[in-house]
Amino acid sequence: MKKIFLFLFLLLLVTGCGKFNEKNIINNLSKKVKNLDSYHLTGTLEIYRNEEKYTYSVESSYKKDDLYKVDLINKNNNHEQIILKNEEGIFVITPTLNKSFKFQSDWPYNNSQIYLLQPIINDLNNDSKSSCEKTSSGYILKSKVNYSSEKDFNSQKIYLDKNKNIVKIEVLDNLENVKMSLNIIDIDYKAKFDNDYFNEEKYSKSLKEKNNNKEKESSSVEDIVYPMYVPIDTTLSGQDVVKTDVGERVILTFSGESPFTVVQENISDDDVINFVYGDPYLILDTVGSITDYSVSWISNGIEYSVLSDTLDVDELLEVAQSINVKAVAK
Repeated sequence: MKKIFLFLFLLLLVTGCGKFNEKNIINNLSKKVKNLDSYHLTGTLEIYRNEEKYTYSVESSYKKDDLYKVDLINKNNNHEQIILKNEEGIFVITPTLNKSFKFQSDWPYNNSQIYLLQPIINDLNNDSKSSCEKTSSGYILKSKVNYSSEKDFNSQKIYLDKNKNIVKIEVLDNLENVKMSLNIIDIDYKAKFDNDYFNEEKYSKSLKEKNNNKEKESSSVEDIVYPMYVPIDTTLSGQDVVKTDVGERVILTFSGESPFTVVQENISDDDVINFVYGDPYLILDTVGSITDYSVSWISNGIEYSVLSDTLDVDELLEVAQSINVKAVAK
């Protein structure tokens, strides 16, 4: 009889990621992240949009009391941006523009975030049908995601090694195509940070010092760019150029069944902090702003906005992501 009980016990241990173990693995990972006082994650992020791939070096930092810092460097053009959350608010800092944008937002909790552990685990816990699969190299956890601005972003896969450490995150669409992938290089679960590490003024000050010693580059809206995607029964009906204090503002008006407006204008480098409504969001090759009615971002000293009270967020993004900021017309 004892041999039978011993056999059954050993059988349970080697069964793999069965129902009991599946729940145990998810619960242990959730508890580990929930109890963290800090962490520092480094990795490589790949985003796939319209047959284009954007690659970023990522450093994500967290400290208890709701402090976050995400440093993104576009590997194609070395363009760096920092998303920062502290007791004063949400900031997106852009060193090349000497700009700090302050957002009114619930980031990072209002949407899924592939580069932050808490939202990843929240998605896992919020899906009653989340699953776990045992593989030869470890485990794969799968759950639904909540990217409200990307309705085709359907699920995530969390890859664990045999020691149950997170090594990779994937976000997939309804057809199981990978739309984003984060390969984790390292996670320090006991990270220590300087007192001013999450202080926005630290980075704004360094931006000023950096750019004051740098020759200012002037840019103008010499080349008008047009969206390659326009909704059905909608056409360009107006094109206006308005003089501003810092250059020009180009307004493209599209009329028809799905009207919208595209604005391109020079940005001022006088202000250090700009106040922005909406949420920080990766648009094309930069971090921009997204609301229910607009998508805005900056590239090469020009600010681009797509605005509409008719299009939904998915269509706004589709128009925005079809705009090639390497001018296609004049």
